[in-house]
Formats: sequence, C-alpha cells, structure tokens
Amino acid sequence: MYYLGIDVGTGGTRALLADERGKVAHAFTAPHEDMLMHQPLWAEQRPEDWWEAAREAIGGVLALASASGAEIGAIGLSGQMHGLVLLDAADAVIRPALIWCDQRSQAQVDTINQLVGRDVVLACTANPMLTGFTLPKLLWVCDHEPANFERIRKLLLPKDYVRFRLTGEYATDVSDASGTGLFDVAERCWSEKLTDLLRIDGSVLPSVAESSCVTAKISAAAAQLTGLRAGTPVVAGAGDQAASAIGNGIVEPGMVSCTLGTSGVVFAYTQAPAYDPPGRVHTFCHAVPAAWHVMGVTQGAGLSLKWFRESLAPATSYDDLTAEAAGAPPGCQGLFWLPYLMGERTPHLDPQVRGGWIGLTASHTRADLIRSLLEGVSYSQCDCLEIIEGMGIPVNSVRVSGGGANSVFWRQMLADMFRKRVVALETQEGSAYGAALLAMIGAGVFGSAVELCRTAIREIESAEPVSF
Repeated sequence: MYYLGIDVGTGGTRALLADERGKVAHAFTAPHEDMLMHQPLWAEQRPEDWWEAAREAIGGVLALASASGAEIGAIGLSGQMHGLVLLDAADAVIRPALIWCDQRSQAQVDTINQLVGRDVVLACTANPMLTGFTLPKLLWVCDHEPANFERIRKLLLPKDYVRFRLTGEYATDVSDASGTGLFDVAERCWSEKLTDLLRIDGSVLPSVAESSCVTAKISAAAAQLTGLRAGTPVVAGAGDQAASAIGNGIVEPGMVSCTLGTSGVVFAYTQAPAYDPPGRVHTFCHAVPAAWHVMGVTQGAGLSLKWFRESLAPATSYDDLTAEAAGAPPGCQGLFWLPYLMGERTPHLDPQVRGGWIGLTASHTRADLIRSLLEGVSYSQCDCLEIIEGMGIPVNSVRVSGGGANSVFWRQMLADMFRKRVVALETQEGSAYGAALLAMIGAGVFGSAVELCRTAIREIESAEPVSF
C-alpha cells in the first residue's frame, strides 16, 4: 500500500508515493505555467493550471510505480500558502489567483489597520497584517474589481482548490488557514471577530481541520480523471512550510529547519503560540495537533539564483553555478546582494524594498556575483534564526531541505553563518513527503507525527561551523 502526497508549489505540482514504512518510493513533478506578472510586484497563477498539473503528476507517479488507484491508502495535500482562489456560484474560478509573493495590497493592509487597529489584528490572528496574506488580497479585489467581488461564493487556498477538484469539498487545515490574516491562531479557528469587524461573509470560508484529519474522499468524477480510486480518504494536509516541517521531522522542541526553495524559511517548533512583538516572524498553527510554529521568511531565496540563471546564465546548471561560486572568496571582495526581488518579510516587513548588488566594481567576477547571491540569502536566513533564538526558542541544530540543500557548499555556508550544526536528511522531498506522511497518520498507520518522524526521518550528513 502507498500513501500519496501532492504539493502544489509555485513552479510545479509534485506527487509522491511513500510506502508503509514512510520511505519515499516514487515522485513525479508536472510544471506550472509561468507566473503572470502584469506589473512590478504583481504575481498571479491560474488555479485551473494547478489542477491540470495535479492530474499529470498523479498519473505520472502511478505510472512510475506501476500502481493503480486501489493501491493508494490515503492522500495528503500541501501547497504554496496565502494564495487567493475565488469561486462563483457555479464553482468556476473568477479570476487568476493572487499568490503568496504578490505585493500589491499595501493600501488594503493600511485600511485594515485603520478600521480594526493593529492591536486588534494581532490579538485576533497572532500576526501583524501583511501584503502577503490572503485577506488584503481579497480586499484588493473588492476595491479594484467590484464585479468580481460580488460573484464570490467561496474562498480557497491553492492546495484546497486541488482538494475541491478531487473531492468536491471546500476544506482547509489549521496551518494554511493561519496565513490568511483571518484565522485565530491561538484558538485554531476562523476569527469571527475579525470577519464581523470587516463585514466579510464567513460563509465564503472553507471548513477547517487539523492536518491529519480526513476531510473528504476522492469523488467518482475525479477518479475517472486521475486514475485514483473513488472513496480514497483525503486528509486536511498543510501549508507547504508546515508540511515540509513534517517531512523534515520538526515535531519536537529544539528542532528547527531551513528550507531553501523559491522562498527561504526558517521554521521552529513551539508548544504554545510564541510572539515576536514587532511581528518580524510569523506565528502559525503547526500540522501537529496542540502545537504551533514560528517562521521567518526570505521572499527571494532560490528566486535570486533562479533570476540570475534565467537572466544572465541560461545555459548553466544550478550545480555549476554553485561550483563556480565556491571559487570566490568569502565576502566576495566587498560585494553584497540584497535578495529583495519581491519585497521582503523577515525582518523588514516591507513590500516596497528592492533588491540589488552593493559594492560592485570592475574587478568583480561572475563567481563573485554568484557567491554574493548565496551569501545575501544566507544572511537573510540568519536574520530569521537570530530573531527566533531571541524569542527564547531553543535551537539544537538546523535541518536543511529544498533545492538549495542539495549543495554541500551552501550547507557549509549556512553552518558558518548560523553558528549551528546544519544537517542534511536522507529524504530531501520536503512538502510532498510531509503531505504523504500526514496521510499515513490520518489512515492510522502511525499514531502520531512524533512516532512517525522518529521512525522515518534519518540524518545522513552534517556540517559544523568553521571560524574564519
């Protein structure tokens, strides 16, 4: 029997099969269309494209395993957080989704703070309101596209649109809901106070459940389209960072992860809601019942290297880029990269901040440019870790995942900057893997995330900090 994890990322949707021991068996990724960026700091994607990619990924991974839908015991979902998916009365998508890195809604953030008050927002949601969150995006549609706003009958997050297409149910989980700006993180439920104050119809919000709870079953229509078995249970799943944390085993105190994907995230487990007074890190529900997490976010982590490759080195692989960077000296001869290609969250909370090189001279080489990108992203992630430690949260070591974690050079750089032992795991799959593990818990294969992660997650390599 296999357990299927589906992760709706920014660049593609990944389907992964784990066996009954929690070991990765097969995985398949279907790419998404490019982001729609009609103006600077705008970022949109078509939810219909996510569904097509999910169908392709499911079919691809079943083919790799030579498996049928009858061999799937349960399904978990993960996905990029904060995206605004709007459905009308006929369940049709109203407009492309404003996704996590869209920064157009500062005016709406200001309006929320003026109408409700920053202190009330913090009390209701455990976080300051940010342009990245879902609520300001919803109000932007209200202000700029009133005809579309009037058509709204349901609001979903990215992974939950795929859930809807698979099951016909409108549901989400506590971790993903935490990033909407409408969720009471401490009480793990929608904030009726905030929806009342902002006159938002609560009926547009999906039901919410703990991450390993079964929320729906595969419909007969979806079974015909995907090859899955009708009636297969689908658990609530988690936002990509909480799911990745499950895949990295961040389920007990002292455990911290650093995920280097399109964005970069430092994620720490907590046993109670923990707050940074300036709001520089997020406080969200974890995918583990009665647990929370704090996370600091660098908007343009892997995005910085992706931008460089696509713009300045299109024929060069990422492995070759990082190998070239290793030839440059630490500090890159005084060259610094600011990774603010899509504004920034931690520590600045500023959607208008811009990226760029500082200190560029005629003597700098391409290797300096590349290394400065890695250093700039790493320093930003170091900011995140320092804030988390400053909140009194213990950090024993840091487990790394995501595309950047594949580089031994980058892992050592992080160890040196963090002044912590940085650990690579046997499985680097992250969110899709975490979603599959949540499905296993929901199916009763393991009794808890702690039990499962102690069994399935294994450390294989580590980098110790080196002083220069």
